[in-house]
Amino acid sequence: MAPELSERARASSPIPARAGVGLKPEHYWDIAETAPDVGWFEVHPENYMGAGGYPHHMLTKIRERYPLSLHGVGLSIGAARPLDLEHLARLKALVDRYEPGLVSEHLAWSTHDTGFLNDLLPIPYTAETLDHVVRHVDQVQCALGRQVLIENPSTYVLFQESTLSEPDYLDALAQRSGCALLLDCNNAYVSAINHGFDPATYIDAFLLRHVREIHLAGHAEVADEDGGRLLIDAHDRSVIGAVWSLYERTLARTGAIPTLIEWDNDIPPWHELFEEAQKAERLLDRARRPNARAA
Repeated sequence: MAPELSERARASSPIPARAGVGLKPEHYWDIAETAPDVGWFEVHPENYMGAGGYPHHMLTKIRERYPLSLHGVGLSIGAARPLDLEHLARLKALVDRYEPGLVSEHLAWSTHDTGFLNDLLPIPYTAETLDHVVRHVDQVQCALGRQVLIENPSTYVLFQESTLSEPDYLDALAQRSGCALLLDCNNAYVSAINHGFDPATYIDAFLLRHVREIHLAGHAEVADEDGGRLLIDAHDRSVIGAVWSLYERTLARTGAIPTLIEWDNDIPPWHELFEEAQKAERLLDRARRPNARAA
């Protein structure tokens, strides 16, 4: 039988405009024993779609003390095929069980007739795909009975058939579906460098009125076949200075907004991840000061 959350935990579900971190099993006991001063935690729901066991035991303990967000990687919102209704049902069960403050997914696809691909693949930004994604987002929101957030992707290829910019596409998606947006500043930087445009221009073009959460992460850099820079959204290291600068540029327009440090590979000791969250917290504190946005 699934453990019940206390009334206190249920009442604390909104995500505060603070820094949070991605919850990893490597850090369960550090968090449970020290109760660090972080605003919230985020998990990939696909890691908790079993009925019980140790992961749910620890997640319940942590959820009793902190707000929680679910960040999905498996709905395949951008796929041409229908959504996986069994996956959607498992997600709804998890949402009902933990009552997260936010639920988000990627603007990407990962399913095909032959099965599931272990990657988040891009889509062309056209009126046709927009219609399709709007229907999928509407289906998800109706099934969950709540608004979801859609994240801008990191991309490595562009489509000749695209007729909309990524910010315009996401703005249209939010307006038509009623979803909100998750702005990943690292994804914006990775895509900008890979495709040769200015990341600051991308942030300035992004209509931030729909943004309810921000992600920050590290990336790897390699050389492409022509010797140019190619960035990989690896989530395996600390956030670089250029991405912190994009984040500050965003906060100057939004004010303080829930911000997540993502670190999914080569997991560091808890204190190192906590230090990254503290960096974001200091910038959020600055964004809360009177006249900070005007400045």
